[in-house]
Formats: sequence, C-alpha cells, structure tokens
Amino acid sequence: MNKLLKPVFALIIQIIFVSTSYAGDFEWLENFDIKAEADSSGYRIQLGTRFHIGSTEVNTVIRSVDNYSDAYMVLRLGELSGRSTDQVLNEYQRSKHKGWGNMAKNLGIKPGSQEFHALKKGDDMHGKSAKNKKNKSGKGNSKNKNKGNGKGQK
Repeated sequence: MNKLLKPVFALIIQIIFVSTSYAGDFEWLENFDIKAEADSSGYRIQLGTRFHIGSTEVNTVIRSVDNYSDAYMVLRLGELSGRSTDQVLNEYQRSKHKGWGNMAKNLGIKPGSQEFHALKKGDDMHGKSAKNKKNKSGKGNSKNKNKGNGKGQK
C-alpha cells in the first residue's frame, strides 16, 4: 500500500504546484471580485460600458459563471480571441477547472503573445487606462492619429 501512496502524493503535489503557478498570473482577480461585490449594480454598468454590450448580455454572462471576475474574463477572452461570448462560455464550462491560461490557449491566444500578457496584466475597468489597447485596425493608439489625414494632403 505504501508503494501506491507515493505516486498519489506525488500527483497531488504536482497538481498543487501547477495550480498555484497559474494562480499567481491571475491573482488580481481576487481584488477584482471584492470591488465588484461591493457595488454589483455599478459593476454591471461598467461591464456593459467596457465591452459595449447591453444589460441582458451582461446579466446572462454573470448568471453563467461562478463569480464577477469570471464574467469579466469571459468577455475579455472573447475580445482578445475574436470569439463570441457563447463560444467563450462553452469553453469556460468545459475548462474552468484548468485555469484561465489553459482556456486562453484553447481559444487561440498563444502563451507569451501580446494578448496573453494583456490578459495576465489585469483588468482595465477600475481606474486603469487602456492606453496600450489596440484599436480595431490592429495599430496601437497614437496621440497624432489624425496627423497628415487632413484635406489638401496628397
């Protein structure tokens, strides 16, 4: 029986190590939940505004996940991966026990990519600026984005 317990304990230790190593990348989620729970109606408005969705979709996502930070992450993963909310929610239900990094990878966000780093960096709803967020053209925001585009320029 002792021979059987060693591999089991080794497996448990490995699972704990892997879980905590991924948890460190997304530990900002705990603080996110505290803020969201303190003002859930304000959070719902912020979420809708941030992701340009209506209250019906916000409420659907919140009801489909385990906590407020999960709702943000589902919408953020959809934004970064180009997938629909339904696709991300399906992946969430299948893989939530494996962690956000695994879900991101399954949705096509490569570890080490700019999108993956943006995901790990934290939320952009609580007073953090989205200066480095890409616009739809894929180019970064620029102070002089309209420079040279005026009339009379050839």
